[in-house]
Amino acid sequence: MRSKNAQISIAIVSLVLGIMLAIQFKTTASSNDANLPARVEDVAQKLDTVTQERDALAEEVVSLREKLSNVRKNDQAMADLQGELQKSNMMAGLTAVEGPGIILTVNDIPRIMQAGEDPNSYIVHDTDLQTLVNDLKASGAEAISINDQRITAMSEIRCASTLILVNTRRIGPPFVIKATGNPDMLESGMTIKGGWLGIMKQWGYQIQMQKAEKVQIPPYSGAIRLEYSGLPSDKEKAD
Repeated sequence: MRSKNAQISIAIVSLVLGIMLAIQFKTTASSNDANLPARVEDVAQKLDTVTQERDALAEEVVSLREKLSNVRKNDQAMADLQGELQKSNMMAGLTAVEGPGIILTVNDIPRIMQAGEDPNSYIVHDTDLQTLVNDLKASGAEAISINDQRITAMSEIRCASTLILVNTRRIGPPFVIKATGNPDMLESGMTIKGGWLGIMKQWGYQIQMQKAEKVQIPPYSGAIRLEYSGLPSDKEKAD
């Protein structure tokens, strides 16, 4: 009897428990269904925010790429300007240069003068050096120096008593003329038949010339003065 009552009690408890579980499940499902629109709206808002942030970052990336491109262009333009400035300085003789070329040494005629002879007939003159420099330029010399005095477009080579004035420096023999350029062309140009170097050699001047793989020529070290020249005004440029 007790066993039967226990079975009935268990059945009743199980039934009640089942009913309670069913009610709870239904309540939970109803609650989830009620909250679903709010959750969807929340997710949509978050997605919209993320999308806006992504678009803003994409625009920033494009802007940064444009700025980087402009910087690179400016850097390239600056590098080009620096290169042109360096070339201009080299052409003007304001920077030291190094390269293949020739080294030419010219000295006075080694002869004991006799009474009544003119000593000027045995020494190297400013006109001799100027002619040799012109011949080197015609032979393709890119840079020239005489006793480490750089020859520029403004250089002067002229007599100064018993010495020779190059730029603002007095120099004397032996005169070491250095020139950069194609060594073969320079040598050929200076030894051409009828050239001034050949004539000086015939007269007895001491001449030595050698080709070199590395000729070092210093920069012009004097002051650059322009007293009467200047850049034209904008109006003069327009005219």
